[in-house]
Amino acid sequence: MTPRVLAAAGAALLLLLTGCGEGTAVRSAGPTAPVFSHPAEATPTPEPPESPAPSGVPSPSPSASKPGPKTTRTSLPAGLRRTTGTRGVALTFDDGPDPAWTPKVLEQLRKHQVTATFCVVGTRVRKHPGLVARIVREGHQLCNHSWRHDVDLGDRPRAEIHADLDRTTRAIRAAVPGAKVSFYRQPGGRWTPEVVAVARELGMTPLHWNVDPRDWAKPPAATIVARVRDGLRPGAVVLLHDGGGNRAGTVAACAGVIAESKRRYGVTKLR
Repeated sequence: MTPRVLAAAGAALLLLLTGCGEGTAVRSAGPTAPVFSHPAEATPTPEPPESPAPSGVPSPSPSASKPGPKTTRTSLPAGLRRTTGTRGVALTFDDGPDPAWTPKVLEQLRKHQVTATFCVVGTRVRKHPGLVARIVREGHQLCNHSWRHDVDLGDRPRAEIHADLDRTTRAIRAAVPGAKVSFYRQPGGRWTPEVVAVARELGMTPLHWNVDPRDWAKPPAATIVARVRDGLRPGAVVLLHDGGGNRAGTVAACAGVIAESKRRYGVTKLR
């Protein structure tokens, strides 16, 4: 190696050592590969337990659900039954059967010699089949009120609506073999054309109401009676509750509601 080459090599080595000492980065001859950061994955949040549906009704476990207001959409779909079709008044009771309140309502109806329609929730039917049998035995009608009082049921796929209603009717007939279930009432009055159509496909008339004393809010019995009295018309369908919460006010109001209805138009079964 010539002195000139040795000198050049020495200078290059000196430069390299000096640069490293100063912290100068040594670049590779090839392209720099991209660097990807991997943010930590978030821990999935567990699904919360299903909460009860609001309305004058329960869900998914009716015995533990809290009552709330019945609500209706701004416009109701066609095909709903809203009157008795006669001069007489129909009394309807939602959200049972309830072991605390349904027997008391039945006692009032028997005492005043009238019949009513009970809109029953499937999960409660399964839990209290003896009460459903008593309702029928004492001459009252049954109405399907969905499996677990799902106020949004009408917005679900038709197959899901069909399964829900059919399951409820089968539970009713398990409690009372051969029971006639001629009506369906949508929880919260949240009707859609789809739920109306499915109810009819299953042989049930969609049953609404036109007198709502809002007993689900637990007003005094006198208030319930006054609201029914003010709303009564020929053929009225009165909405009351024997389940979904404390129904002491409704039970106490029964005598007055029945008296007003009988005096003015009579009390009738739905046809």
